[in-house]
Amino acid sequence: MNRKTLSQWLPLALFALILFTPLRTPVLGFLQRGLLATGLWKADVPVAAAPPGAAPVVPTGGAAYPHNLPLTTLDGKRTNLSELKGKVVFVNLWASWCPPCVAEMPGIHALYKKLNPKKVAFVMISLDENPAKAQGLLKRQGYTFPVYFPAGPLPSPFDSNSIPSTVILAPDGQVAARHDGMADYDTPEFKTALEKLAASAH
Repeated sequence: MNRKTLSQWLPLALFALILFTPLRTPVLGFLQRGLLATGLWKADVPVAAAPPGAAPVVPTGGAAYPHNLPLTTLDGKRTNLSELKGKVVFVNLWASWCPPCVAEMPGIHALYKKLNPKKVAFVMISLDENPAKAQGLLKRQGYTFPVYFPAGPLPSPFDSNSIPSTVILAPDGQVAARHDGMADYDTPEFKTALEKLAASAH
């Protein structure tokens, strides 16, 4: 094979290497992370309930409680989303094989480290069929936010047709915001909105 032929086939070979091997998710995730850095994929900020006398805020997806969302922790313990009522809850549906999920995770982790866990809870729900793959990603990247696996069918408002999908719950369980698709959550505006939402708890 001469040099000209090699130069023609090399890009295709690299593309195939990325597309059809385990390198696909990290490479595409890295590229999409670069797109997030442009600031074009900002998530809608959550809103607090309207004060008395003000126009009511229309919920974006109804109440999450009293719906049950049984979950399993990384170490196999059973829990339920309803146990977090009273806190703002950042729920993110993701999978280790999903490049957009991988792309937005650094921002979610950075936001997680900036917020008070007594007021804002993070519930990262992995949809990996093999929990070991999710655990491997967490270990490689050094993520420390809480990760769970669904222990049953996902009820509304968590039954998204696509991932990543993020639902923000107010302390009373109302859906304050929902975003389907990747987004950059590590912004001052989003952090402030979560803190204000937490402060609205009675």
